[in-house]
Amino acid sequence: MTAQVLPMVKPVEKSDNRIQNVSTDLEETDLVPKVYKNYVAFGNFDDVLSIVQSNRFFPVFISGHSGNGKTMSVEQACARAKRKFVCVSMTPETDESDLLGNYVLINGNMEWRDGPVTTAARQGAVLCIDEIDYGAQNLSSLQRVLEGKPFMLKKKGELITPAPGFTVFATANTKGKGSDDGRYMFTNVLNEAFLERFRNTMEQEWPPVATERKIIRKELASVGQEDEDFADKLVTWADVIRKTFADGGCDEVISTRRLVHIVETFGIFNDKMKAIRMCLNRFDDDTKASFLDLYTKVDSGATAEQILTPPVPETPAEKTDEEIPF
Repeated sequence: MTAQVLPMVKPVEKSDNRIQNVSTDLEETDLVPKVYKNYVAFGNFDDVLSIVQSNRFFPVFISGHSGNGKTMSVEQACARAKRKFVCVSMTPETDESDLLGNYVLINGNMEWRDGPVTTAARQGAVLCIDEIDYGAQNLSSLQRVLEGKPFMLKKKGELITPAPGFTVFATANTKGKGSDDGRYMFTNVLNEAFLERFRNTMEQEWPPVATERKIIRKELASVGQEDEDFADKLVTWADVIRKTFADGGCDEVISTRRLVHIVETFGIFNDKMKAIRMCLNRFDDDTKASFLDLYTKVDSGATAEQILTPPVPETPAEKTDEEIPF
C-alpha cells in the first residue's frame, strides 16, 4: 500500500553512491495519480481530501505505524481530486540538492534538474515527503517551503515562488521525537521549530476491523481468490496481534500492508498457510511461531474476544459446617 515514488532527474555521472539512477524529468511526467480501485477510505482520509481540494497551502504532518496507509491516503486524495502529486522518500543521505535540485552531467554538459520539492512548487502540486523522520536531522532548507513562501535555489541563484495549490504533507512513523522503543531505528528527533511549521498533526490509526475486512476482500478478489472466510480470519488474526502488542504482550504487529502481501502471495501459490508462513519469515523464530499459533486458533473458529480473554480459574467451593470435622 505504498505510493509511487517518482524519479527526480535524468541519468547522472557521480562518484558517490547516493543517487545515481533517475530516469525522467518530472516535468514530462503525468503527475496526477491513478485511482486505485481497491482503496477503501478510512481514518483521516476525508480531512486529507478536504485539504487537497481546498487548493490552499496547508502543510500537515501524518504520524502512524508502518503499513497503515498514511502515504496512500494522500495519493488517493489527489487521485480523487485530480490534483498533481509528487512523492519523495527520505533517507539518511537525502540532502538539499536531492530535494531542491542540482546541476547534473548530461552528454558532457552540465544541466540543471529540479528536485521533487521544486517541481511540486512550480506546478502547484501536492508534495508528500515520505518518512520525513528518517531523513537527515538538518532539514532547515525546507523551512521556507513549509511556510509557503518563496525559497532560493542557492546553486542556481533562482527564487522559486510556489504556484497556487502547492501544499505539503509529511508522513512518519514517529511524531518527530525519535523512537524510544527502537522499533523504528534510525528515525531522528526533528527540530521543534521545523515541526511547528506544520499546521497540524494527524494520527493515522489502524483501520477498523470492518474496514480492513473490506480492504482484504477487495484484494483477494483482485488476485482471483474471492474467499470471505479467509479475509475475516486474517483480519481477526491481525486485530488480536495488534491488541496484544498494545498491551505489551508482543513486540511486533501485522500491518494492513502485510495482510495485503499475504493475499498477493496466496494469489500466486494458492496455499493459505504457505502464504502466511512466507510473510512471517521476516520475524524471529519465537514471534513467527507465536503468530502461527494465534492464526491456528483463529482458523479453528476462536473469536478475538475468546483469544484475548484468559479463562477464569474455578474457585473451590467452600465447605459447609457438616463437612468440617471439628
